[in-house]
Amino acid sequence: MKKKSLLLILLTLVMVEVLSCKNNADPVNPVVEPVAETDEEFSGGKEGTIFDDTFNAFGNSLPSLTSDEIDRFVIGNSFNRNAWVAAPSSTTARDGLGPLFNATACANCHSLDGKSNPFDTETKPSSALLFRLSVPGQGAHGEPADDPNYGGQFNQRAINQAEFEGEVEVSFSEIKGTYPDGTAYSLRKPVYSFKNLNYGAMNGTLISPRTAPPMIGMGLFDAVTEQTILAHADPDDANNDGISGKPNYVWDVKNQKKVIGKLGWKANQPGSEQQTAAAFNGDLGITSNLFPKENLTEEQFRRYGSLPNGGNPEVEETILQNVVFYIRSLAVPARRNWKDKEILAGKQLFEKANCSGCHLPKMETGNYDSPKYVSKQVIRPYTDLLLHDMGDGLADNRPDFDANGKEWRTSPLWGLGLQVIVSKHTFMLHDGRARNVEEAILWHGGEAEQSKQAFMKYTKDERAGLLKFIDSL
Repeated sequence: MKKKSLLLILLTLVMVEVLSCKNNADPVNPVVEPVAETDEEFSGGKEGTIFDDTFNAFGNSLPSLTSDEIDRFVIGNSFNRNAWVAAPSSTTARDGLGPLFNATACANCHSLDGKSNPFDTETKPSSALLFRLSVPGQGAHGEPADDPNYGGQFNQRAINQAEFEGEVEVSFSEIKGTYPDGTAYSLRKPVYSFKNLNYGAMNGTLISPRTAPPMIGMGLFDAVTEQTILAHADPDDANNDGISGKPNYVWDVKNQKKVIGKLGWKANQPGSEQQTAAAFNGDLGITSNLFPKENLTEEQFRRYGSLPNGGNPEVEETILQNVVFYIRSLAVPARRNWKDKEILAGKQLFEKANCSGCHLPKMETGNYDSPKYVSKQVIRPYTDLLLHDMGDGLADNRPDFDANGKEWRTSPLWGLGLQVIVSKHTFMLHDGRARNVEEAILWHGGEAEQSKQAFMKYTKDERAGLLKFIDSL
């Protein structure tokens, strides 16, 4: 009996070992087959997502708009897409351009509601790459202090009766590197030169290049509450994960108070209404009720303040609100191939590297009135809307309210894989220096250094899988 019992025990152990090898199971660290989450394809929530992967993927309205709301959407799109002209003009609803400006239409920088190419040529930035200017110090509400000769934004174009501020050229130097597995890579670092300046020298001017981001999902971000954003803030890195996201508090012009910032590369705008009005003012030279003064310095106003304008304000409030409604009503394209095993494996690698520590996969919007469809949506923007120190490599060294010269808002990743289809280029980051997503990752530093190093230590196939996941967003 003892021999039979011993033999039975041995056979049982052998069978357990065989089954264990067959299933490739580790009792301590079992292999978990990745599966898609429920509703993972709805990047903008059930009400904020559109299934479109064509060149128009960023230009669709929220699917539940009423016929009256669609009319507002179409009107807003018209004023977003079509060019403004100098005053006086028979086209009174669209005149008032300038005197100084960067673009004649919102769509110049947001072609098809996406991210226009930031470079016209290898040495010439396009109107989709603008330059924020300031000098050390702060304004009355904590905002950057304008450069006395050129204001808060460099304008490279002007109407016939005025002189443009100057020209910008860009050159790139290559930075070579190697992955731990021996694979070589190269990053390009931009250097900007300001030439033919027409309003004096730039003395100690702080300069920050900024590309125009896609406009999808801005209404959903408007509906995200301050409480939701602060729930993920960790300014003192209390959990010791190396990530210390913090909010930016900015000046709300309409309500005349400090509020949490959500939009812009440094979260320096409270919402889409102020962002839109500020773009009209800074990019097109168009005044509004929110920004009733021309975007001119004292000397520029002395020269051009008496020129004909397009009214006071130049963009009527009804038109502005229709443009804002249009922007808020832009849907987010759905995920593609979200159930693909390679993409799900790439998602696991994304999370393992703690990229999700800043690129937060999921959050919920609060209550919102117009459009109401952005309310109470579970969205997957892959951002926490917080500021993070991104290291010296990406620093612009220009503070913006509570953001210091190394801090940037976490960029949303939704729709990123469709940029090449919509915008016909793959330039990334705040100044377009990264030629693709891989280069954008390799530029990460500061709080993202550990995640970058984890990505670099992956095998070539693992890196490709992670990039394939990002491409599906």
